[in-house]
Parts: sequence; structure tokens; C-alpha cells
Amino acid sequence: MKKAIFRRHGAPTEVIELVDEPDPQPGPKEVRVRTRFMTINPADLLSIEGRYGAEPMDLPATPGVGAYGIVDAVGPEVTRLAVGDAVLPVGGGFWADTLILHERMAPKAPVGADPQQAALMRANPGTAWLLLTDMVALSEGDWIVQNAANSNVGRMVIRFARERGIRTVNVVRRDDVVGALKDDGADAVIVSDGGDELAQSVREAAGAPPKLALDAIGGASTGALAAAVADRGTVVTYGLLSGEDHRVAARDMVFRDVRLRGFWLFDWYRTATPEKMRDLHTFLEDKLAAGVLHTEIDAAYPLDRIHDALSHAARGGRNGKIMLTGDKDA
Repeated sequence: MKKAIFRRHGAPTEVIELVDEPDPQPGPKEVRVRTRFMTINPADLLSIEGRYGAEPMDLPATPGVGAYGIVDAVGPEVTRLAVGDAVLPVGGGFWADTLILHERMAPKAPVGADPQQAALMRANPGTAWLLLTDMVALSEGDWIVQNAANSNVGRMVIRFARERGIRTVNVVRRDDVVGALKDDGADAVIVSDGGDELAQSVREAAGAPPKLALDAIGGASTGALAAAVADRGTVVTYGLLSGEDHRVAARDMVFRDVRLRGFWLFDWYRTATPEKMRDLHTFLEDKLAAGVLHTEIDAAYPLDRIHDALSHAARGGRNGKIMLTGDKDA
């Protein structure tokens, strides 16, 4: 088997290496999965760089939190999976062409789903849905604002909000993505670097201050969103694309009582009840089947070309995801 590892933090193209190991065998209640597609997400790159800030990571480590694969061997006592089943692994360390998973960590993929789209089903769409439903009580006609709106999470937020009748102001830094966001259902798109003028632009676009802001960038961008929301509004930060700590002015937090919250999908999974997880997965499967979760794919690279894939993922101006394919299926 082949897998990507990093032994130290640094630039992904410099520290990621591909290693060969003997094919593992599944133990009791375990299955062996040959991965077909693996996702590359900003969180993966930040973790490699040592900038994600979640938890200390034991090195060497293998990145990757989204994948689609096929069961090709089962261990003793496995009851719910068989050779040939398509699965969506849960957990991490998925940049490998072969995985050993406890059968409960390998839920079946939706029947008939496109493998690439299925690999992308859980992380970004799940985050988008929970940002809209678990943070603030929103009603039809309410406004929200988000930055990095052309990200995969951002575009899912737009689509889910449109279905619920929630209106969105979407902040981007490139003119060429405005049309795609409008097609997704964006009510307003602002091209801005998140400067001091953003709050006024957001309020003019919405006609009133939004009650919720979603921040994927951090640094000064968090403060720009805090200035844009209503008094006692909420800013939820779920990313740190800038690599900077979140900064919010005292006038907004102290005198307007703007609340700053964090969201991390991994932590949600650690604390959610089985019923909540089942409800989320059922919802995502339904949306995948309906085509709502369709994500543009810019390119897919065999695992052997992981450095090319990482270089592509780091480029600005992309309009789609970069994925890895398992060498055994490339």
C-alpha cells in the first residue's frame, strides 16, 4: 500500500512524502478499504503547515478527512459490510490507497452516487448545514453574511439558505465568481478585501444588519464581519484561511454585544448524539441524490502525483476542488 505522510510541519509540497508499506489485513470487526477518491481541504493543508491549531498531532501523520472507497476484505465478526461495498470512511488519515477501518467507521455510500461527489458529501456540506441550523435561530426572510463565499462551504451555505428562504450577502475577492454564486441563489455578492467599508456595503445590500455572519478567514476579516452584523448579532468562525488570530473591535463586542463563536465539524461529531448524526447523514444523502451537493472538480491526481496535486490546490483563482485518486484504481 501507499500513503502520504509528513514527519514535520511545513509547506505541504516540501514535507509530504509517499511511503510504501505491506498491505494490512483486517482484524475482528474491521474491513480493508481500497480508496478510489480522497479530498484535499484547506484544513488538511493548514494541519500540515502546523497552523490549524486544533490539537497536537503525533508525527509522522497522514492527512485527509474525506474519501470514497470499496471494501476488498473483511475481518472476523463483520456483520454489516461485504466485499464490494462502497463506503465513505469516517475519521482521518485518508491520503492512502488502502485503509483499515472498524466497520462502524465505514458507513455505506449512497447507492448510485457519483464516487467523487460522495467523497465530498460529509465535510463541507455538513459544516454548511450546521452553520445555518445550529448557531442562531433563523427564520424565512432573515439575512446572513459570509466571507470566502466562493469556497465549497460558502456555496453550500448559499444553496441551503435559498431552500430555507434565508437571504445571503456573500463577500468574495474576485469578480469572476459572482455569476456562479448568483446561479447558486446568492441574493447579493460584494467584491471586497474586507476593509473598513465592508460593514456599510453589507448593510446597504441587505437593507438591514444581518443577524448572523460566517467567517472562514480570521484575522481582520472577523472584525469586518462583526462590524457588519446587527447589535447582539453573532459571528461564527469556522476557518482560518488567513492563518491569523481572529480580531474583533471592543466597540462591537463590548458596546454592541456582538457574540463570537467557533465551529469545528470534528468536535460536533465528538459530541453529537447518534440520532443527530443519523439525521445529518440522511439529509446530506438526500441532497446528494437531488444534485444540491454537486461540487465542481478542477482536477484529480493519482496519489503518485501528490506533489502536483498539492501545488494545484495552493493556486489562487481555482473554481473547483482538487482530489486524489487511489493508485490501484487510477
